[in-house]
Amino acid sequence: MAKTIISIDDSLSVRETVRMTLRSQGYDVVVAEDGIKGFEACQQRKADLVITDLNMPNLDGIGLIAKLRQLPNYRFTPILMLTTESDEQKKLAGKRAGATGWIVKPFKTEKFLAVVNKVCASR
Repeated sequence: MAKTIISIDDSLSVRETVRMTLRSQGYDVVVAEDGIKGFEACQQRKADLVITDLNMPNLDGIGLIAKLRQLPNYRFTPILMLTTESDEQKKLAGKRAGATGWIVKPFKTEKFLAVVNKVCASR
């Protein structure tokens, strides 16, 4: 059975790139355009991995991660930040909220898939 990944990003082009990249590898991908819609998608469906942007309207990625970590189904689910931000303080804030890893955009497809495959293989 295909592993489910929920990808949350306010950029349509990033959402579509992530969706196409992951679907080409056999993953079932659900996308959402902001943190609130991403949180709702996570409540409706258990994901094997969540990938979220940091800077989004309505609920940012760190706030989303903190909310997800309060849900029993997402306490140990891997969550990757996919963002243009590379500031160490933001990375630390993401880690404190419960982020599993941090990928800086734009990403190289091979590296992105290597991280996703590694995280999903451990589930």
